[in-house]
Order: sequence, then C-alpha cells, then structure tokens
Amino acid sequence: MLLFGFLSSIILTLFLVRYSHLHSRFSSDNLLEGPQKFHTIPVPRIGGLGIFIALCIASLVRALQNFDDGLFLFTAITCTLPAFAIGIAEDTCKKIRVLTRLFVVAISALLAIYFLDVRITNLDILYIDSGLALPVISIVFTCFAITGPANAYNIIDGFNGLASMVGIISLMAITYVAFRVGDIPMVIMPLALIGCIAGFFIWNYPRGLIFLGDGGAYLIGFWIAISSILIINRNPQISPWFALIVNAYPVFETLFTIWRRKVHQGKSPGLPDAAHFHSLIYRRLLRWAHVPQQNQVESESTFSANAKTSPYLWLLSSMAIMPGVLWWNLTWVLQLSFVIFCISYWWIYKSIVHFNTPNWLKNQP
Repeated sequence: MLLFGFLSSIILTLFLVRYSHLHSRFSSDNLLEGPQKFHTIPVPRIGGLGIFIALCIASLVRALQNFDDGLFLFTAITCTLPAFAIGIAEDTCKKIRVLTRLFVVAISALLAIYFLDVRITNLDILYIDSGLALPVISIVFTCFAITGPANAYNIIDGFNGLASMVGIISLMAITYVAFRVGDIPMVIMPLALIGCIAGFFIWNYPRGLIFLGDGGAYLIGFWIAISSILIINRNPQISPWFALIVNAYPVFETLFTIWRRKVHQGKSPGLPDAAHFHSLIYRRLLRWAHVPQQNQVESESTFSANAKTSPYLWLLSSMAIMPGVLWWNLTWVLQLSFVIFCISYWWIYKSIVHFNTPNWLKNQP
C-alpha cells in the first residue's frame, strides 16, 4: 500500500508538471510579488491533486487486501473531501475568502466526528475534562481542534518541501506509536498518506517544480489531525497531549501568528505578511548568504536559499515531536515538552528579529 501510494503519487505529479501548459491558466501561481512569494516563475499549485488521487489508489489496494481497513480509509477520505475540494477551488480560482475555507473545513471536521467518531473527550486537565464530558462542548472543541491544524499546514507551506516533510515527520510519529500499541488500522492510516506525500516531495523539493497548494495543505493537515485524535480515542493508554505534541510546530506557529498580527500589530489575522518563522529564517539567515555571484543569475541564488530554508523547520518540528515518540503515555512529560518548545520558539524568533541569531543557527551551512 505504501509503495502503491508512492508510485501513484510520483507518476501523477510528474504528469501535472509535464503537462502544466495545459492547465497553467487555472492552476499556476502567477503572482510573483507579495510578502510570501519566493518563486521567480509561474508554478502549478495543485500538487495536492496528485496526493489525493494517489491516496484513493492506495486505499483501494488496501481494500483488496483487507476490506475493513479499506472501508476505514475510504470513510476518512470521504470526510476529508470538502476540505480538500475547497482548497483545490482556491488553488484554481484564487478568490475564496479565508473564513469561507475555514467554514468548509469545519464541515469536514463534523463529518469525521459523525462517521469516524473522532472526538476529544479529555485533556487530562481536571476542570476542562468536566466540560468536555458534555457532548456539545466536546463536538465544538473537536471541530476547532481539527480545523486549526488543517489551516496551520496551509500557513507553514511557504517554502519547497516545508509543509510536506513536516507532515511526513508527524505521520511517522503516529505510525510508530500505533505500532507500539498494536493498532493496525492506525498504522495503515498515516502510512497511506506518507507514501503519497513522498511521491509529491520528489518533485517539490528542492527545485519547486510544483507546489502543494491549499488543497494539499488542507488534506495533509486534516488527515494528521483526525489521525492523532483517533489513535487516542482507540487507545486510552496514549496521553491526549500526544495529539498536540505531534502538531506542535504548525499549531503554535498559527497561534503565535494570530497573536502577533492581532495583539502586537493591531492587524487582521487573515492578512499575509513576511514575518512567519520560515520567512524570517530565509530573509535574515539565508537570503543574504546567497547573494548572486559572478556568472550566477538571481533566480539561482534565490533557489539555493529557498532549498536551504526548509531543513531548519524540519529540525524544529522534529525536536517538538521527539518527546511524543519517546514518552507518548506520560502526560506531564508531554505538557512540559510543549511548554519548552513554545518558549524555545519564542526565544529563537525574538533573537532573529533583533539580529541576535543563536550561533547554532548562524553556523549552519
């Protein structure tokens, strides 16, 4: 199944790249100016389409092997469909408001709650758990907890390979813990998407021949969100904080962005800017280190800096997820790890803003 997902994705994405001239009028990101624009030529942004179709193929293969597992995967795909569709619609028409997209993603979340019984019922916090015991509060909180990460992956999708590899890392963590507790369907669910993302990744990193797009980002974020909640629902021995720790980087990036824009800057949280963590690393650490040399065009220098930005964030995400892999059943350790991650994120961010970059970042090649 993993292999079929990978091969299907790599072939489908190749076709999207090879025949981009047939759909570039609708699918390409032709706006080369903007606070979060780093490419120098129009690039297709429908990479999520190849991932989605490959996921359907991988699920079909699994259904032929084990009907129950296949039905489980296709149910999850059905729940994901509205979120993916609104993302693809934005990738092609580029005119859908953020609130409209979030509303449709919330519909997908409600479908997952109903058909897959994806439900957050406790956080190992006394008074909050009392509220989550009420079905209405649990449903609303779960809907928010699914919609948030789905949008978070769209926010961090700023450089070649960034969101896709962060997604692979998170899915690998879920796969490992599911294997440890012997939950085979929850091993299958993240594995199916890992192969599909990997096939896309080959064409996206490092050269950025195709972008993930909103559809791909919503698909990955939504799938990880419901997977991380489901594994806890099905296995009470896993701490509910495991779901947060595997999504720590994209979730905290989103919350920090909302605070930064709304409270610190007094702006609308929905307005794009160039102050995301990944944007700062590119502009403050790598952009100036890759000034075009003699006989080198500017686009080659930009590509080099772009390609070297994502690994910094892969490392950051891995540092947040590692405690979840090691201590997935210890709530207090995961709580402490999340607090340490948030403080570390804030400290590094503040240091880069004030040009006091930590030595371990400056000395990277």
